[in-house]
Formats: sequence, C-alpha cells, structure tokens
Amino acid sequence: MDTITLGNVEITRVVEVAPRGLPRDFVFPDVAPEHWRAHESWLAPEFLDPAADEVRTMIQTWLLRSEGRTILIDTGVGNDRERPGMPPFHHLHTNYLGELAAAGVRPEDVDVVICTHVHGDHVGWNTSWADGEWRPTFPNARYVLPRVDFDYWNPENGHRTRSGPRMANVFEDSVAPVHRAGQTVLWEGDHYDVDAQLRIEPAPGHTPGSSVVRLRSGTDRAVFVGDLVHSPLQIVEPDACPCFDEDEPRARLSRRRVLGEAADEGGLVFPAHFPCASAAEVRRDGERFAVKEWAAWR
Repeated sequence: MDTITLGNVEITRVVEVAPRGLPRDFVFPDVAPEHWRAHESWLAPEFLDPAADEVRTMIQTWLLRSEGRTILIDTGVGNDRERPGMPPFHHLHTNYLGELAAAGVRPEDVDVVICTHVHGDHVGWNTSWADGEWRPTFPNARYVLPRVDFDYWNPENGHRTRSGPRMANVFEDSVAPVHRAGQTVLWEGDHYDVDAQLRIEPAPGHTPGSSVVRLRSGTDRAVFVGDLVHSPLQIVEPDACPCFDEDEPRARLSRRRVLGEAADEGGLVFPAHFPCASAAEVRRDGERFAVKEWAAWR
C-alpha cells in the first residue's frame, strides 16, 4: 500500500483499476495534438502512450485517517453495474473491498465517505448488491455529497446534461440507496468542515457541484481535486478540458484557481486518476503551472 503522512493525517492510495489507456481523441477531443507532442518527453510513458495515442489513467480512491476517524474520498466504479453508456465500467468486477481490507479497513470501519462529485467512477462503491437490492457498502458512514450535484443528477429533475447516456443508472444504484437509508449529508454553501483538518470547498465546472477537499494539518497542505485534472497535461495547459466537463468555462476557472492556491501554499495536489506517483507539488509558470516535485510514497 502506498502511504504518506501529512501533519496528523495518514493518506493511503487504494487502487480499484490499474493504469490503462483511453483514446486521447476521445478523452480530450478539443485539445490539439501539438499540445501533447510539446510535453511528450515527460508525459510518456507514465501518462501518455504516444504509439497507441492513448492517455493513461487509473481509478483510485484516497483513504484518510484523521482525528481517529476513517475517511474515504470517492469510491470508484463499483462492481456489477449496468453502465451501457460507459463500456469500461459495465459489469466491472474488481477487488476493491479486498484492497481496503489490505489497508486494514472493513466496510463497517468507515466513518465518512466524501464524494467530490457525482460521476459513475466516484460513487460506485457507495453501494453493494445484497438481498436483491443496492445497499450502502459502508453501514456506519456519513456520505457527504454536494447538494448541487445531487439535484443535478437526480433524473426526477429532468436536467439536460453533457454526459447524457454515460450517467445511465448511476444516481439510481449508487446515490439514491444511501439517501433512502438516511446516511447522506448534502452540503451546500462555500464549505463543509469534515473535521479541524479537512474542509470541502466548491470547484464547479466538471460537474455543477464538483468540489475539492483541502487538508491543513500542522505546516502541511494538500488538496484532493477529484476530476479537476484528468492528466498532468492540464497542469501545464490549464485551459485544456476533457469531454467529461459539463461546463468548460467554469472548469477552467476552477482549475486555475485551485492550482494557483496549491502553488502558493506549497501543497500537494491529489487528482483522482493520475497513475504512478499520483500526487504532485505544483508551481506557477507564468500564466500556467508546472510540476515541481512528485509525491514520495512509502
């Protein structure tokens, strides 16, 4: 298990799906190939496969131990889901709960689940199939979700979304059951304090309710950014947007703001889908940013 300690918070990376490639022109259809070529020397091979023309990505979640509590940031895809609009997630079967067990965590040990946003690869293990229905995987946890996303993705509200069919069944099997069980906290406003060291803040654009989790413990700083960035290319080219951003102009503003704050604080940035080192300290580089140093795991 990859683990790092910042202040009084221990962070463990829990991998659901190992690194794999996705077609570059599918993930980033509006980003010119020359942007990738300009940074190929350091993006390849960990984050870019030039020969296959694929962006390399993975699905992981963050396990935090803070103030005596066990906290998960995002819950991956989940098993046995009907995902006709997202074939890589359709009827996926992984050993995610086994990976959590290897980190010393049983489902009943989890106190808080933070969903940075409502997308199928961030809320899937919220639930598991048992006795003919979807039930909360973590029976003792509070599931903290942005109310804006809860309302936006609730099919009863009839919103027209960019993701469209890619979100088929996600709300119904991974969000609604925990809400019916009375385990959700739908936060709103300019922040939600998880504890004295962890705060959730809005960073809209990828979805209307997309959020980041800030860690401030002792002199250490970090920010868990969910899908604010899908590839390190977006650190050096922060205006680059993937096809998954619901509102690209707002996503660009959020990306620049959060990366700028991280650079100014000297904190680590933890995206959801970076393979290899997965987290990085960033610095300002004119109107853009650059990777200053990759995280050192133990």
